[in-house]
Amino acid sequence: MAKTTKTVTPEKKSDPNSVTKKPWAFSKQNKIVLGALLVLFSIALLLAFISYYIYGQVDQSAVNQFSDRAEPVQNWLGKFGAFLADLMVYKGFGIASFIFVRLFFLTGVYLILEIPIKKLKKIWFWDLFVIIILSVLFGFFATSMPDLGGIIGYELNLFSQDYLGKTGTLLALVFGLIIYLIFKIKVSPEKIKSFFESTKKEIRGDLNSATTANAAVSAYNLEEYAVEDTEYDDELEGIELKTTSSKFEINKEELKPTISNPSEITLKPSPKAAIPPPYIAPEIIHTDDDHFVIEKAPEEDIIEENLASKLVADFGLFDPTLDLSNYKYPTIDLLKEYSSGGITINQEELEENKNRIVETLRNYKIEIAQIKATVGPSVTLYEIVPEAGIRISKIKSLEDDIALSLSALGIRIIAPIPGKGTIGIEVPNKNPTMVSMKSVIGSAKFQEAEMELPIALGKTISNETFVVDLAKMPHLLMAGATGQGKSVGLNAVITSLLYKKHPAEIKFVLVDPKKVELTLFNKIERHYLAMLPDSDDAIITDNAKVVNTLNSLCVEMDNRYSLLKDAMVRNIKEYNEKFKSRKLNPENGHRFLPYIVLVVDEFADLIMTAGKEVEVPIARLAQLARAIGIHLIIATQRPSVNVITGLIKANFPARIAFRVSSKIDSRTILDSQGADQLIGRGDMLYHNGNDVVRVQCAFVDTPEVEKIVDFIGSQKAYSTAYLLPEFVGEESGINLDMDISERDSLFREAAEIIVMAQQGSASLLQRKLKLGYNRAGRLIDQLEAAGIVGPFEGSKARNVNILDMSALEQFFNNEQN
Repeated sequence: MAKTTKTVTPEKKSDPNSVTKKPWAFSKQNKIVLGALLVLFSIALLLAFISYYIYGQVDQSAVNQFSDRAEPVQNWLGKFGAFLADLMVYKGFGIASFIFVRLFFLTGVYLILEIPIKKLKKIWFWDLFVIIILSVLFGFFATSMPDLGGIIGYELNLFSQDYLGKTGTLLALVFGLIIYLIFKIKVSPEKIKSFFESTKKEIRGDLNSATTANAAVSAYNLEEYAVEDTEYDDELEGIELKTTSSKFEINKEELKPTISNPSEITLKPSPKAAIPPPYIAPEIIHTDDDHFVIEKAPEEDIIEENLASKLVADFGLFDPTLDLSNYKYPTIDLLKEYSSGGITINQEELEENKNRIVETLRNYKIEIAQIKATVGPSVTLYEIVPEAGIRISKIKSLEDDIALSLSALGIRIIAPIPGKGTIGIEVPNKNPTMVSMKSVIGSAKFQEAEMELPIALGKTISNETFVVDLAKMPHLLMAGATGQGKSVGLNAVITSLLYKKHPAEIKFVLVDPKKVELTLFNKIERHYLAMLPDSDDAIITDNAKVVNTLNSLCVEMDNRYSLLKDAMVRNIKEYNEKFKSRKLNPENGHRFLPYIVLVVDEFADLIMTAGKEVEVPIARLAQLARAIGIHLIIATQRPSVNVITGLIKANFPARIAFRVSSKIDSRTILDSQGADQLIGRGDMLYHNGNDVVRVQCAFVDTPEVEKIVDFIGSQKAYSTAYLLPEFVGEESGINLDMDISERDSLFREAAEIIVMAQQGSASLLQRKLKLGYNRAGRLIDQLEAAGIVGPFEGSKARNVNILDMSALEQFFNNEQN
């Protein structure tokens, strides 16, 4: 059995030989004695200095005969006081010597209260600094009164004037005072401005209400400043202030800007909470036994303020809209109201349609337990509840029969309605109501929408404004036959964003192959549009330039992801918040990132002319660009499978279908039927995931868009449009430098891959070497310059001029020789 051994620690005896004595400087009694001596010395200095300015001229002879005890003096501290005042005031720094009183007094207090001495360093530095500045300043202005500046100040003033002159000396003194005010007193333009603004508000306010409100706000501000700014009065740290007044907290909900009368602010007593014990400073505890000393380990200093929070406190959050701070959003008066009375309910039409639906279903032995009508701007929804035992598929198969009985185009049956235990039958109104963009933009649902990129598309069957967030989609695919409302839908999307976002927050890349749909937006080029550096027109109408623009957006996407990686954030919203909080250094390449919205008016035309060169960057942007704020809106009038491919559809979950001519086209867009049953003129189906919502698109006419862009274009703008990164394509390889020393490190390996595959393309190098598009393109350019591959030939792969590996080896040997 193992034997357990206990270690007993003997008690320490009060043997003087067993205790190591602390040095004299660390003894608590000695610190108190020294501190008291300094405090009393500061009081003596104060008395000596004051009496010097009263009896200084009388005591001058006594100072010169200091050893003569019979010489009388008037100084309150006797001959020693007269000598000390003459030394520090007259022969020293003049009236600025009174600051020495403060320095010695604070040093003594710090020693007595055992406050860390290292905090005195800053106090001594700034006080000595201001002593010199004031001494020279008084010596500059009061040359006839040497008692104000002292001999040191006077001589420093003369020395400075010999080299800088009077003007230079005065400027140097002003600069010194500015340094003291900024770094010590913490004076800033923002604080001066806020002081005058608060003073003006207090004067204008009602006396009684202002007394209550300002007391609450002052208490709140004092609490904030006590936490955030710890450098105003370092000498007061460690001093605990206690109050006996009852505690109050501010009801912050009552302090919102919507309050017009300060008397509405209410003060609520805060519940009593457990107060944590106060922080105890490190100290040395002395017992009755002088040889036994208990010393507590000192706590490490905690820095409560980092650089970012200090910058925010001094300068506030970064404001990206500062360059166009006077920008005014378009007013709602620029839009036209097409219907003033709202939706007109035709009771006879509703009753007639209801009877026909019931009669048609009864003809097929389908009884209805309940029916309800919801009137929309262009379509009325009849919700029916069939009797028990009726199959839903039986009602669904009667879609054409119900349309025949109602003599209406666009009957759509929803069986069942998602989230409800009913079957819906959508019947177009005989007199549809036009939904104006003004009614949609002016709705509370859009104005109060807490979305990153809110879009007001129109109104639903229940006459509710339909608002969606483009940032959550994250991309939008629009399709429909010619003349069914796609261009109006695009204008509604762009108009919504113009009414909601500042030019610094969003940029548009507009692609218009038809050259007439988006031309109006040229007037806001320097406000909202983005373009390539070498482009003449911000709106792209040439299909040949679309490929470069899309590849440039891919470069922008890669650059933004690099910034997000360096900032250690996941999306553009977190990145911009971190940048506004001044936690990212612009010198390291960081910048505020606006949202970029790519709008393509006719996608089918691009696919016909450019093919894969367009589809690949579009698919890449759709897959990756959501997190970095690049969103795509693509419209086409030909929803065929070779235009809206599976790769495109997989990355565009949000889709809008206007009326199409066949069920096949409807399935291509929505993966379901229904778009072929729409009535046109802005009637559309919005699909995002599983739900399909029928919406009447808001109508915004060309004159309205023209008024909006004229209003924006007439205001101050940026110097240029938002410039996208430059993209260098393969066709520019002949202009590259042919210096062998500047070749890529993978040049030889890339040449071997090209020769073995006998196919000269950048995509091959991307796959084999796992490279980005830019580096693979540079390698192809270098291979062309070396003569290994042929020139660029459009969509075809380049010709390979070296047939086998032995010829390639011979090529490299000849280059080395």
